[in-house]
Amino acid sequence: MSQKIKTLLFSTLFPSSARPVHGIFVETRLRELLKSGVVETQVVAPVPWFPLNHPAFGAWARMAATPAHEFRNGLQVHHPRYLLPPKVGQNIAPYVLAAGALPTIRKLIRDGFDFDLVDAHFFYPDGVAAAIIARKLGKPFVCTARGSDITLYRQFSKPNRLIRQALSESSANIGVCTDLVDQMIELGSEPAKSHTLRNGVDLIRFSVMDRQEARQQLGLPAKGLVLVSVGHLVEVKGHHLVIELLTRLPSARLVIVGSGPWLERLQSLAQSLGVQDRVTFAGLQPNDRLKTYYSAADALVLASSREGWANVLLEAMACGTPVVATRVNGTPEVVASLHAGRLADVRDVEHLYKALTSLLASYPEQAQVRAYAELFSWEDTTRLQCELFASVIAAKS
Repeated sequence: MSQKIKTLLFSTLFPSSARPVHGIFVETRLRELLKSGVVETQVVAPVPWFPLNHPAFGAWARMAATPAHEFRNGLQVHHPRYLLPPKVGQNIAPYVLAAGALPTIRKLIRDGFDFDLVDAHFFYPDGVAAAIIARKLGKPFVCTARGSDITLYRQFSKPNRLIRQALSESSANIGVCTDLVDQMIELGSEPAKSHTLRNGVDLIRFSVMDRQEARQQLGLPAKGLVLVSVGHLVEVKGHHLVIELLTRLPSARLVIVGSGPWLERLQSLAQSLGVQDRVTFAGLQPNDRLKTYYSAADALVLASSREGWANVLLEAMACGTPVVATRVNGTPEVVASLHAGRLADVRDVEHLYKALTSLLASYPEQAQVRAYAELFSWEDTTRLQCELFASVIAAKS
């Protein structure tokens, strides 16, 4: 292709210098796409307005500290503000999101970046806002569903209606797993414009590391069963179930990587179960540090109640660490081999224990786990994305 495709990536899920791991999975797919040389992109990643950046305000302070514009890994990233009032925020979010972003987007066009299409991520509220923006600017847009934007928000009447409208107006609807694509078709997306573009895994950033060396770096015992649970500290991620699992495993240790509102609750649970000495709360870790945690563990346990495409599963596998996960949404598409790990058919401690016991009884070699992860490189997704964008632009012209 002689002329590059110009896209505007639009999503509230994108990292910044103030929140370096927020939405990193969106940045990763974009970074891999740009390696093709076919696409040129600028990013508009709106941030809710908040007046104070004192650390006492936690996540809101980090939003306030986000710069209005920055260069990140060679990309121009813009962070316009939008007002998100409490209580009513869910229902009005697409409208205030679009209103807050449009002045920045119009300025980009005036300054010479007249993009060909809007590449939106996360259907609600981002995809609905992208539909409004695309309509006002006369641009085509595509949107990628990533999990709770479909599995959760479809349960609420107004978001459901707005998601259906966005699915109808888009030029293409993308899901990171087949389960999400099937759900979008149920919501009215035309099958012909519904596409599965799975996430890959960064096989360089996540690679096999000597387990003993990793444990030494983290101050973990050289011997004994070590489990790791990675994700936001909220109910949906199921860290509490993994803590309870320790009561079935008297000598095992658990490392929980992540931050979130359930921290104190999880600490109290560990205390009440008498396993607090065997649980390490490692906090939020930089993405390039996760390799050490995956490599130190005998297994990653992900006890989620819902997932789109859980990147942590492939990241662990790329480090040679098999997984135990609940059989939800797109997870069976990720864990599709005994070399990858085991699935718990029910989200409870009994079935997680049964899956883990099965895994340990027939434990795969690191090389086998890594080889499975290598089937999920980014090349196919990047190629299909470029082809899809080109077809959308051709249809519009």
